[in-house]
Amino acid sequence: MADKANKYPDNAAGKYYVDNQCIDCDLCRETAPQNFTRNNEGGYSYLSKQPSTPEEETQCKEAKEGCPVEAIGDDGE
Repeated sequence: MADKANKYPDNAAGKYYVDNQCIDCDLCRETAPQNFTRNNEGGYSYLSKQPSTPEEETQCKEAKEGCPVEAIGDDGE
């Protein structure tokens, strides 16, 4: 389960985030390409933009549910 205390500082402020468990599998970037971006230097994904449409919200939820290491969090804010 993602831990808010370990989230990457590159994450956009808001309810979704990626923490340091990310293994850079690319699933979130494929599932929600408008919201997740790769940090090339660090080799991990982060949330570059919080969802702003119902479609993006659905995609972010799908990415969170599909994450193989549960590195995507949703603190409900």
